[in-house]
Amino acid sequence: MSQAPWPQCLWLVRHGQSAGNVARDAAEAGGMPVIELAWRDIDVPLSELGVAQSEALSDWFRQMATEDRPEVVLCSPYLRARETARLIAVKGSATGDPVALRVDERLREKEFGILDRLTRLGITRKHPDLAEQRAHVGKFYFRPPGGESWCDVILRLRSLLEMITREYPDRRVLVVAHQVVVNCMRYLIEQMDEQTILDIDREGDVPNCAVTLYRAPPRVDDEKSRPMQLELVNFLAPLRESATPVTSAPDKPAAAKP
Repeated sequence: MSQAPWPQCLWLVRHGQSAGNVARDAAEAGGMPVIELAWRDIDVPLSELGVAQSEALSDWFRQMATEDRPEVVLCSPYLRARETARLIAVKGSATGDPVALRVDERLREKEFGILDRLTRLGITRKHPDLAEQRAHVGKFYFRPPGGESWCDVILRLRSLLEMITREYPDRRVLVVAHQVVVNCMRYLIEQMDEQTILDIDREGDVPNCAVTLYRAPPRVDDEKSRPMQLELVNFLAPLRESATPVTSAPDKPAAAKP
């Protein structure tokens, strides 16, 4: 993966605030064991604030010079990510022509299996043995029944990054996905270990519509590509410049801090 040419720029963006984030906050605040939602997780839409956040980010991209804007947008198939990506792809274009948008299932949310829709309280009450196992093993390796560990997410993202280097070398690529996906992409690109990425995760949730940017260093003659350089981490100026509220609730209506 590291031997192939990287994209010229690679942006990682978490989707805007979703209705699931709002429902989860209400359940946690009310001491409820289960998060009540009418949709499948894949169908949870953006909240009104999430739409505003996505539009603010699209305005930020539109203000860039044409040669600096994303050329292709890759996004999770989950509705909240697709809505965010669509707003950026359409409204982020100064010419009015939408940026190429490609949905890829490898960018989907981490699957929580039997723990889906449960708050911390719900997990402890309903599955105390799993809560104990998770505390012992740690979130990086813990796989709930029917769900995924962080390692499982990383495995599918390895093939995604190989595809990106193969199909979009020296291009400008924007990825719109979820909190765990953003962190796991960072784990791969920056060649981290378990402790490093979990330390970053403990610092706080990835804010909605935050931007992390990598830029490829220039290649000399026939030199193979060098590691991408981290330029921005959880960059929130697009929201703050537009006075749009910043939110950073966990990425999914499931176990807190997945």
